[in-house]
Amino acid sequence: MANEEKPKQKVGFTIIKNDPTDGHKGYGIGSLSLENVSPLFIDIQEEEAFIDIGAMHARSQVEKGIKFTTNREDSAGGKPYWLIWITIDFNPQGPYYAGVTACEMVVNREKRRGYKILAEHVNLMDKSMKRKIIVDHMDEPSKRVLAEYLRSHNPEMWERSEPQLRQDLNA
Repeated sequence: MANEEKPKQKVGFTIIKNDPTDGHKGYGIGSLSLENVSPLFIDIQEEEAFIDIGAMHARSQVEKGIKFTTNREDSAGGKPYWLIWITIDFNPQGPYYAGVTACEMVVNREKRRGYKILAEHVNLMDKSMKRKIIVDHMDEPSKRVLAEYLRSHNPEMWERSEPQLRQDLNA
C-alpha cells in the first residue's frame, strides 16, 4: 500500500509532562498536563484511602476485570467507592491541594460488574484540574477519611489549601 493510500491517522488525547508548549507554538498546543493530578480511592465500607495511579486510565486494582455500566442495578450488592481527583498547585508559600473532586463508583466482584458514569469521572477530573473543590455530596464518614488522609499526607499543604476544602470536609 502506497503512502497516499494509507488512511490519515487521527491525533488522539495526548498526555504529556511539564509545559505542553515548551516555548514553541507547534504540536501539542492545548494539550493537558496531568502531571499534578492524583487519583485517590476511598473504600467506603472499610473507611480507608489509597492512591492508585492506574485510575488515570481506568486500570486501577478496583477497576480491573470489571465491566462498568451506567445501570446501578447491574452492580447491586457491590462495594461502594469514591474516586477522588486531587490536583496540586503551587503558590508563593509552597504546594497546596488546589482541586479536589469526588466521583461515585460501585464494584461487584462476584458479578464482575460495576457502576460508574464515565462522563462524570472525566468532567470531575477536569474540574479538579481547574482548581475546583466538589466534595459536598460525599457521606460524612468518607469526608472524614479524606480530610484525615490529606492532613496526614502533608500538613503544610493542608494548611495552605483553600479554606473551602476544610469547610466542605467539615474539618
